[in-house]
Amino acid sequence: MVTEQLVDLSRLQFAATAMYHFLFVPLTLGMVWMLVIMESVFVMTGKEIYRDMTKFWGKLFGINFALGVTTGITLEFQFGTNWAYYSHYVGDIFGAPLAIEGLMAFFLESTFIGLFFFGWNRLSRQQHLLVTILMAVGTNLSALWILIANGWMQNPVGAEFNFVTMRMELTNFWDVIFNPDAQAKFVHTVSAGYTTGAMFVLSISSWYLLKGRDIEFARRSFRIAAAFGLASVCSVIVLGDESGYTVTEAQQSKLAAMEAMWETEPAPAGLNLIAWPNEAEQKNDYELKIPWIMGLIGTRSASTEIPGIHEIKEKNRARIVSGIKAVTALEALRKSPKDEALKARFQQYQADLGFGLLLKKYTSDVSKATPEMIQKAVDDTIPRVAPMFWAFRAMVGLGFWMLLIFGLATWFSVKGCFANRPWLLKAALWSLPMPWLACELGWYVAEYGRQPWTIYGVLPTHMSVSTLSVNSLYGSLAGFVGFYTLLLIVEMYLMIKFAKQGPGSLGSGRYANEAHA
Repeated sequence: MVTEQLVDLSRLQFAATAMYHFLFVPLTLGMVWMLVIMESVFVMTGKEIYRDMTKFWGKLFGINFALGVTTGITLEFQFGTNWAYYSHYVGDIFGAPLAIEGLMAFFLESTFIGLFFFGWNRLSRQQHLLVTILMAVGTNLSALWILIANGWMQNPVGAEFNFVTMRMELTNFWDVIFNPDAQAKFVHTVSAGYTTGAMFVLSISSWYLLKGRDIEFARRSFRIAAAFGLASVCSVIVLGDESGYTVTEAQQSKLAAMEAMWETEPAPAGLNLIAWPNEAEQKNDYELKIPWIMGLIGTRSASTEIPGIHEIKEKNRARIVSGIKAVTALEALRKSPKDEALKARFQQYQADLGFGLLLKKYTSDVSKATPEMIQKAVDDTIPRVAPMFWAFRAMVGLGFWMLLIFGLATWFSVKGCFANRPWLLKAALWSLPMPWLACELGWYVAEYGRQPWTIYGVLPTHMSVSTLSVNSLYGSLAGFVGFYTLLLIVEMYLMIKFAKQGPGSLGSGRYANEAHA
């Protein structure tokens, strides 16, 4: 059995690198489509200001893209270095979308980003616009395949366990691709990226307007960002609702923890707007509930119950007991692979194999698991409630704040008076970090809420790690955090530098700060 410290450090290292990487990804996803919009207007109208907008915002996009690629490569290597048993157990399934992402998407976006920057004087307007569109398609295809892989971790469909190879094997690739959890997660995630890109352009344009410089450039950028951002944040909210529905279907324990729902309520369940979870006593010390809302969101009906934590635990207890029989039958079957009676017994309990493996954290022989061990495994099946509850609400709150900002920005853009609303410009400027905070919180809820599983219901996290030394993990964790922090500082320095210079950094002679270009 691996030590708990080894598992925690492995999780912390992957979480740190993933969270750093996801500081760069949303802006890449969002900025690239704004470049498509700006360049499309340039091609249609021939107005040079739109080409300047594409070039300037494209420069900031390029800085972010380079650092996003640098931080993302490390993650795929970690599956082999830190999560070797995970890679062995599900590599045939999980590796397929990642391989397709590299072959189909990464090379596409990497090729066309070069043409985007160096093709302005070598391609016609229409050809360069096509390059920008293909760059955007590649970026989004990359997100699609990665989220298909992640969606399978959340809802493992189209695969089954092979007792001969002791691995999960692919049975239906199309089920993996069209996994409802993956599709909802993809649209929700890329929409969050679009919102991030729109807020980035909106905030910096607001700063130019507050400073009274490059007014026409800032006004046009502001209008595009406002409209694109409003559409994007509405998509985030709508697809967030769809993600809640898929979670209800596939991960009831995650939903119950997000909502601090200890008891099963009569349908339709109410939504805890505010609550103070008491995990020691398994109840909420205080809650402010809105009737019916959670049931309608989570089940799309007024008659379907959403199980509470206590009911889920009892169901999981039964699955763990059944899983003990699956594990013991599997171990016997490994010794006598031709025994048909053992095969039949294993197949009878195979669906609960993963729940039986939860006991491997406490004993190497699950057939000798004590009631205390079973209770610990039952408790493990529910993530900590308070962090999930508050992280989810912070994310939702930030989303509705951004809806307000983009809604007001669009309204005053239509009226043509946003530049004379300093309170709106200041609100947009100070809202700059909010989409990043919301994105990080969203990933925390998605990934921490899956615990104690790497593959939900199939492979526990404590069984997935490599046999590394604790000291090597401390060293690599410190190295990654130090290096990624340096990259983040470099990104912020370059972003601030060129944002302050503004479109004058293009050296076109049409903007302020040309002397600093």
